[in-house]
Amino acid sequence: MEVISDFIPNEANRCPVSSDEYNLRVRNRFYKGHGLGNDYLIFEKGEDCIVDGTAITKICDRWKGVGADGVVLLIDRDGPPFQLRMFNPDGSEFERSGNGLRILGSYLAGEGLVDKDPFEVSVGGDVISLEVMRQDSLGNYDVKVNMGTANLGNDAVHFDSRGLDDDGRLKLGDYGCFELNLVSMGNPHCVVFPNNWNPNLLEQIGPLLCEHESFRSGTNVQLARFVAEGVIEVLIWERGVGVTSASGTSACAVAVAAVQSSRANPGEFQIQMQGGSLQVSVDAEFGVTLRGPVQEVFQGRLTQGFLASIS
Repeated sequence: MEVISDFIPNEANRCPVSSDEYNLRVRNRFYKGHGLGNDYLIFEKGEDCIVDGTAITKICDRWKGVGADGVVLLIDRDGPPFQLRMFNPDGSEFERSGNGLRILGSYLAGEGLVDKDPFEVSVGGDVISLEVMRQDSLGNYDVKVNMGTANLGNDAVHFDSRGLDDDGRLKLGDYGCFELNLVSMGNPHCVVFPNNWNPNLLEQIGPLLCEHESFRSGTNVQLARFVAEGVIEVLIWERGVGVTSASGTSACAVAVAAVQSSRANPGEFQIQMQGGSLQVSVDAEFGVTLRGPVQEVFQGRLTQGFLASIS
């Protein structure tokens, strides 16, 4: 495989999950943090080792590797804007993660590369503004991300609507027909507000929707319901991952879908996920901000023996 010299993805591959082969030169040191149990590893571009999709999968392995829901690659320290790439634990490249961005923000703050002023990062062809609202000596952070404006509808998530019935719903085998709320937060989301709430429904229809032929790039899936005014409970099936305890872009997509479907007015939302709650703000033009806690877990180094085993 050819080593990629330009780490920045181009416009042509910003939306679909990347299936291209790649070799990335990185440092062997890493930072691990989590946002409500959704954990990411931060690596920087360097010359210590070369990793590809298979290596990333092994690094993210929770038994034989470091363990994580994904990897964020910091291409350089010359920002802002800081250039990034993001990878799922299956090795595929993807467009954006709200929690991954917030964890990256905590890393930059801990390294002294940013202060409390807003700063920008570039990922998947978009420039995104972050702000570290608070940090302490114990590795606790409060990070806010301006996620930009959500895009809505079939084209936004590369959805082929020919599979819908006359009522605009999608039939999923014996599980019934479902109204789909389609939102792009730079990555595709399919939000469902079920008529009858059943936590088991996620594992039944999550993989069916995620890999449905109508979604040409696949999709993330959320089951959502209001439990109080401005408070939404969410279950998440993440593309390339499966059941996920928390997701920043999923939280944003659910709040946007609630406003777009007239279930709520623009404003502030508390999104309750299995891992905890995030705060999402949606304005009348579907501009979105995301805020929540980040915890530094540890920093470490991949050993030469481990690197040899994944090369």
